[in-house]
Amino acid sequence: MLKRFLLILTILFSSTVLLGNIYFWVDEDGIRHYSNTSLPQDRNVQELKESQDILKKLSSEKNKSQTFEVLKIYDGDTILVKGLGLTFKIRLVGIDSPETGYKKRPDQPFSKEAKKYLIRLLKNKKIQLESYGTGGYNRQLAEVFLGTENINIKMIQAGLAEVYRGRRPKSLDSDLYFREERKAKNARKGMWTQGSSYKSPKLWRKEHPIK
Repeated sequence: MLKRFLLILTILFSSTVLLGNIYFWVDEDGIRHYSNTSLPQDRNVQELKESQDILKKLSSEKNKSQTFEVLKIYDGDTILVKGLGLTFKIRLVGIDSPETGYKKRPDQPFSKEAKKYLIRLLKNKKIQLESYGTGGYNRQLAEVFLGTENINIKMIQAGLAEVYRGRRPKSLDSDLYFREERKAKNARKGMWTQGSSYKSPKLWRKEHPIK
């Protein structure tokens, strides 16, 4: 678990180019906070310059916590987490859930069910992360663990996500993901009840571009 945690920190801070800007601010108790999202409007927020120094502090032996708190579930494959003063988005690696409506794009069938299921699994929970780097929109790609349960796999097993059809990290066990997808599809779970009318989220995005 320590390996997972340190990998997250390394990716977050070793290259501010990958993450976009990293900022810090000090609250009324003198506590310093670091984030790349959800910046406070009432604070004197400054861009972080000493990223390597911060990495050393956060990865020191004094920081034993290796869990992150789930703050928000956006849809069936994207969440917002907080830990050790950091707040950042996680894109569940290796999966693609039905698309929720955004900027006049309609909800894809089973998108609401996928979001509700992920909320039921993760709301207000403490999780562990296995990072696979940074993806689009400055989101961390990660497998999410609740105890020993792989939540990415749980979404596929419920028939509320398919295996991501784009490029996947080589170190990800894609065979496991495809194996669980086949089981859910054969059992006609969740979105697989649509049969021949089913469209992958990738095709849905292409047919319903954001306006």
